[in-house]
Amino acid sequence: MKNQPFYKRMGFALQGLDAAFRMESSFRLQCLAACAVLLVLAWSRPAMLWWALLLLNCGMVLAAELFNTALEHLIDHVHPSLHPSIKIAKDCAAGAVFILSISALCTFVAFLVEMVSN
Repeated sequence: MKNQPFYKRMGFALQGLDAAFRMESSFRLQCLAACAVLLVLAWSRPAMLWWALLLLNCGMVLAAELFNTALEHLIDHVHPSLHPSIKIAKDCAAGAVFILSISALCTFVAFLVEMVSN
């Protein structure tokens, strides 16, 4: 798979996004939240810094969810039985998504507070 043309690599990435969207309810929910953030940004037209902060947070949450999904599927394929170390790996990956989600939520709340105060 190394040194594939760009269009093929882009195809692999789009297939991954499609698979995550079809199979992961968390990813669908996070995509919906990102769309809601985009709508609020388009409606309120804040400073570009807010666009950058909020879109960066949305991207990080979605990317973390994709990493989490990839890790879970790989682990389940390689070692389908339960094991304490596997549980820790999956829980840590989910924890990373959770931390980024809380960070994104806090950034969005800060944005809303500033919008209301102006």
